[in-house]
Amino acid sequence: MPIIKKRAYARAGLIGNPSDGYFGKTISLIVKNMSATVTLWESPELVLENSERDRTHFKNVEDLCDEVSRFGYYSGARLMRATVKRFAGHCASRGVKLPARNFTCRYNSNIPRHVGLAGSSAIITAFLRALCEFYQVEIPKVEQPNLILAVENKELGISAGLQDRVIQVYEGVVYMDFDREYMAATGHGRYEPLDPGLLPPLFIAYRTDLSEGSEVFHNNIRQRFNAGDPQVVEAMKQFASFAAQARQALLERRPFDIGPLMNANFDLRATIYDISPKNREMVRIGRENGAWTKFSGSGGAVIGAYRDEAAYPRIEAAYTEAGFKIFKPRIV
Repeated sequence: MPIIKKRAYARAGLIGNPSDGYFGKTISLIVKNMSATVTLWESPELVLENSERDRTHFKNVEDLCDEVSRFGYYSGARLMRATVKRFAGHCASRGVKLPARNFTCRYNSNIPRHVGLAGSSAIITAFLRALCEFYQVEIPKVEQPNLILAVENKELGISAGLQDRVIQVYEGVVYMDFDREYMAATGHGRYEPLDPGLLPPLFIAYRTDLSEGSEVFHNNIRQRFNAGDPQVVEAMKQFASFAAQARQALLERRPFDIGPLMNANFDLRATIYDISPKNREMVRIGRENGAWTKFSGSGGAVIGAYRDEAAYPRIEAAYTEAGFKIFKPRIV
């Protein structure tokens, strides 16, 4: 059997996040500038190879401590193991008997870790695609995000929502409605592709030293939401409203109307989350240079919209001077 190679891309939450994990609404877009790649081939034993990110060698104690402080004790290897286990369980639950075949698999990724660009779910998405091809298993597209999410929250205990997995499966630009009753009835949300040509000019800026796992960022909010905290419950409804308004503005070809909604999304987020000064600075730089700016995920990266290309060099210079990397997202 030939070598199988599958890819999944980074993503950015345009509006509505983090309500996807709380029965809300979001709009998200794929970011093809960065990707995770999985390569798989048949072999006598099942082997999951470490990537460069799964470090076992360090310069010294300080280097190890810095690695742990930024990225925790876990690496991509756990994602690979959990994906195999969940995939096998999914097949068994549907009466699909996998052939007695083994494989060797390795992954690589240039998506910065823990800066809100969905690097972990990209690895899982790419691996799931490879497993499906290797074992010749078909999983309906609408079911794939749930399976990918289950790898993280069921197998690994990571708090997350469906948004990242939906956009990495569907790609392009997608409006997502995670209405509680609809999801209870169907097992998934409503996913509506949008024309990327409707969007205003966009940029993404990030700094790798702001890395923090989404499971850390969301932990307290999840507890408060489950306890019925009125402030958190109302905020999630408001985030969803921002996404619904942005969808309407895009469909009516009013792209710049989503800018103030992006600002409002971050400002509301700042009332319920503890946001570090450096993360706040990332948002402030964009706004002071004429952009509408919000987190692309859970912090570490922002997505910004601006009116015309003449503004971009000023925005780019400001972020670069402050030590951030900045680029224009490639969607198609």
